[in-house]
Amino acid sequence: CSRKRAFQIAKSFLPILEWLPNYRVKEWLISDIISGVSTGLVATLQGLAYALLVAVPVGYGLYSAFFPILTYFFLGTSRHISVGPFPVVSLMVGSVVLSMAPDDNFVIDGSNATGINSTGTLIDTESRDAQRVLIASTLTFLVGILQVIFGVLQIGFIVRYLADPLVGGFTTAAAFQVLVSQLKIVLNVSTKNYNGVLSIIYTLIETFEKIGTTNIADLIAGLLTIFVCMVVKGINDRFKHKIPIPIPIEVIVTIVATGISYAADLEKKYNAGIVKSIPRGFLPPEPPDVSLFSQMIAASFSIAIVAYAIAVSVGKVYATKYDYAIDGNQEFIAFGFSNIFSGAFSCFVATTALSRTAVQESTGGKTQVAGIISAGIVLISIVALGKLLEPLQKSVLAAVVIANLKGMFMQVFDVPRLWRQNKVDAMIWVFTCVASIILGLDLGLLAGLLFGLLTVVLRVQFPSWGGFGNIPGTDIYKKVKDYKNVIEPEGVKILKFSSPIFYANIDGLKSSLKSTVGFDAVKVYNKRLKALRKIQKLIKKGKLKATKNGIISEPGINNEAFETDEEPEDNEDLQVPTKEVEIQVDWNSELPVKVNIPKVPIHSLILDFGAVTFLDIVAVRSIKTIIREFERIDVRVYFASYQDNLISQLERSAFFDDIVRKDIFFLTVHDAVLYIRNQMTYSDNQDPIFEKISLMQESKEPMEFTEASRPDDELDVQEEVHTSELN
Repeated sequence: CSRKRAFQIAKSFLPILEWLPNYRVKEWLISDIISGVSTGLVATLQGLAYALLVAVPVGYGLYSAFFPILTYFFLGTSRHISVGPFPVVSLMVGSVVLSMAPDDNFVIDGSNATGINSTGTLIDTESRDAQRVLIASTLTFLVGILQVIFGVLQIGFIVRYLADPLVGGFTTAAAFQVLVSQLKIVLNVSTKNYNGVLSIIYTLIETFEKIGTTNIADLIAGLLTIFVCMVVKGINDRFKHKIPIPIPIEVIVTIVATGISYAADLEKKYNAGIVKSIPRGFLPPEPPDVSLFSQMIAASFSIAIVAYAIAVSVGKVYATKYDYAIDGNQEFIAFGFSNIFSGAFSCFVATTALSRTAVQESTGGKTQVAGIISAGIVLISIVALGKLLEPLQKSVLAAVVIANLKGMFMQVFDVPRLWRQNKVDAMIWVFTCVASIILGLDLGLLAGLLFGLLTVVLRVQFPSWGGFGNIPGTDIYKKVKDYKNVIEPEGVKILKFSSPIFYANIDGLKSSLKSTVGFDAVKVYNKRLKALRKIQKLIKKGKLKATKNGIISEPGINNEAFETDEEPEDNEDLQVPTKEVEIQVDWNSELPVKVNIPKVPIHSLILDFGAVTFLDIVAVRSIKTIIREFERIDVRVYFASYQDNLISQLERSAFFDDIVRKDIFFLTVHDAVLYIRNQMTYSDNQDPIFEKISLMQESKEPMEFTEASRPDDELDVQEEVHTSELN
């Protein structure tokens, strides 16, 4: 606890204390003023336009372009983003507003009517708009609370689950939703306000059914605005190195359109839809309607995450470009308090807009001083200039929105590139886009997130694996299927399993083991037990004799061992030599009994665990089972390239015992191979069956051989098979 520490904590919560004392007035101030004025003009127009998406009077868009900047100036860590409305987030807010305050809730009789909806029913637009503003501001307040909570709990990492393909597909779908919602305004066609699943389809159908009622004046104004804005924006992009300040085409078009509308009196002569009323000054702050929280909590959660993700992703682009860092958790807090503050002043949710941020950065903005100056320009519009924009056609504002969607629609061309680079990412992009269009933005985002997580689970559950071999003359091991010149060490199989091992993919590990070695260890063991049982019977009957050279037929006796092995047991004691004879059974050669025993061409198995980051308890027990299954058929199992944390994890899981020791673990695959070669060089290669055959020679009593069967629970297979061993 010290003054220095207290100041550090204050700076972490108020980043302005970090950068403002170091502000270079002479170098940066002029650039920030120019940038702020340019950005403020664009923010004014976009605020008016995006209010249409929220389904509130356009004047409230000016408030949403002003208030959030005031708090972000003190709390934000990005120096370049322009805080305010964004079409995707505005549309998400609008969907909540329309679902909670549809026109049908405000139908009245003709005497008190202030408007007519798409079906010709009389509605009270003043009450409807007031309720919609209340819902939007309450939602903004709740979103701010959630964002502050996320920031305090330090869970800014949650945005990492919104992968780039998911965000690309989602924003493209949102752009399509925005286009459809603004299309009816450009055409000045009245339709119902649809929400939920397939709402965009219903809106399109009704729009085209009523396309005959299109207002030509609005349509021409909208199309001209779209064309001019897109052409000039293309010029700005193409000659951005030669033009010091981008041409503020939205501002120019709006001024010209307002003048034409006022001079030609388009509302009265052509029944054009105009803004009509923009309140001057500010409304007093109002508390949120807490009773609405329960109806909007689910939507507010998704809006809070999307708004944060958009702001942080844009902020990181410019932070990387200008070599500074932004704090994800502090951004949550900054936007949270901005939305809480602005929610009290009848605003809707704020984040950042890509085009507006690009204007702020390209016109020379160095810090958030440019942002506060842009807020000053919006303030002038609110206090003095709002009245001048009242003759402006709504179709022009809608066209400004559509013209700014070009960048999001261009993301469609990312799909072929993604398909070539990673088909799974391309599928996430397409799935999220289609789901967001069909189901709506909130459900579509959730569906895309779940689909993305499902692809991760499937890739972990079915990972890549393969047998590895050595590149001659090196200590490098590569996959046999991918490289022609690699050689598998004699009698050794090497398997690399590229995934954490847990309950969901343990069967995949067992399957890959069988494919790599070419046999099933449990079946081999059971076949050998069956063969030993038949050999014992034949030795007792005198048809076979065990010698140090192997098992042969008695002299002078026809070798009936190769005849049927289904003859009934003879209970009569047979004269079996009791002298101990040392013999070996070569399981890979032809045996004197009719038992088809799979060949085991290896003596060692190496599991490359270089890509295994963790094991759960199911995996630990199963791997121990695998070791014992292979040990019983004389195949030693080794582990290589393991990570250090796995050893401690295995120790905690009681993995090691007298049979499974730590000396089977090696730092590299090559170390394990060298150790195996050394062991095989000095080994006497004595088969463990020697001891069993020796016991046969000493006893006339039949030995008990119990065939092991695979139990239903594969985790306990070693206990089941262990009881089948020779007594």
